[in-house]
Amino acid sequence: MTALRPERESDTSYGQQSYGVPGAFEDWSGGGAYGASPRPGAQAQPYSPEPQPYEPVPDEPYLPPVDEETVALRVPDPPPAAGDSITASAASSGAPRERGAHGGRAARRKAAKRRHGRRGGAPDARSAEAPDTRSAEEARAPLSRVEARRQARARKPGPAVVASRAIGEVFITTGVLMLLFVTYQLWWTNVRAHAQAGQEASSLQDGWANGKRNPGAFEPGQGFAILHIPKLDVVVPIAEGTNSNGVLDRGMVGHYAEGALKTAMPGDKTGNFGLAGHRNTHGEPFRYINKLTPGDPIVVETQDEYYVYKMASILPVTSPSNTSVLNPIPAGSGFTEPGRYITLTTCTPEFTSKYRMIVWGKMVEERPRSKGKPDALVS
Repeated sequence: MTALRPERESDTSYGQQSYGVPGAFEDWSGGGAYGASPRPGAQAQPYSPEPQPYEPVPDEPYLPPVDEETVALRVPDPPPAAGDSITASAASSGAPRERGAHGGRAARRKAAKRRHGRRGGAPDARSAEAPDTRSAEEARAPLSRVEARRQARARKPGPAVVASRAIGEVFITTGVLMLLFVTYQLWWTNVRAHAQAGQEASSLQDGWANGKRNPGAFEPGQGFAILHIPKLDVVVPIAEGTNSNGVLDRGMVGHYAEGALKTAMPGDKTGNFGLAGHRNTHGEPFRYINKLTPGDPIVVETQDEYYVYKMASILPVTSPSNTSVLNPIPAGSGFTEPGRYITLTTCTPEFTSKYRMIVWGKMVEERPRSKGKPDALVS
């Protein structure tokens, strides 16, 4: 492109001012019509690929570039910071902004967001000072489906891990169940048995006071007397029979009254009154009978009488099949002649039923209820 040239006097129209001047096209192209040879005497101007610098006209007002994103109102750009592509001098002189190394308006907005926060506010000191803690795995590009599946299969636990987890869960479940069972046996059975035995004792005493109970034969499981062991603070009903569910597990002691193990009643003139009771769980009335010593009182209370026995001897361990301890003259008790005896039987050692412990006593007093309680219960 040639330099600017003055307007000719013959040019009057606007179109002629620019391109209607005769010879203008020829001067620009170096010749006549397209493809014609150059005009005689005119020299062809070589095309220069280098762009000519823009020289603004001093009187021409500066027009800011059109917003590439929107023509609506917008917030003015922030003042240039250090290192920005537009210097403060250029901004103050009114020169047009040039696109620097930041890549245009979008890049400048991103830089402004990084400097002033996402919404143009003050930068967060914590976020500016905090180092990038993202792991290398988070910083990497997203994995393909094949790679993701491969990694998922690698993270999947193997058969050995699954088996160990299953075994651990079985052990934990078993331990919890055993703990619940032990709690039931050692605590809950005692709570329930004490409540049932206390209710039966109250029912007996109310019946005796009202005259509703008659002495004589009793049905299996029926309470008919109350056993007192003052040294052990034991007060427990005595029921007919030694059945576990109907008698012993309800916190009572049972009278041997069946078949070959049938024993005498306290009111008999001679014989052995045999009783059985739990040493552990279900009320455990005989738990501490091993602490009895010779001379300690054992009292049986019935509807009409108090029968007082004195502890005579103890057999710490014997076989469960040794029924001779219930004989009218108990074997191993030290008694040698007929009399009125009492025998207490329970399991040993504690929390097992492998052996039996036997405690014997001999009646020393028979006292009618009309005369009041014996001294063993008063003191």
